[in-house]
Amino acid sequence: METAVLIISVCLIILVLFQSTKAESASQIISGGSSDLFANRKERGFELFISRLTMLLGMAFFVLCLFISLK
Repeated sequence: METAVLIISVCLIILVLFQSTKAESASQIISGGSSDLFANRKERGFELFISRLTMLLGMAFFVLCLFISLK
């Protein structure tokens, strides 16, 4: 079980790094320069796949951690 959690956590880190950012730069976030930061963006193709896979791995990570804590 612990090995599966380790593998899922490494995969989650890699998938989060693959995702595109919603802001162009950190200075826009701090200064509030990007008004469309939280605007609805349609994810298509590879972005949609990465987003859904991240969500599924996150849920699997959560469930496995719950099972390990109940052990």
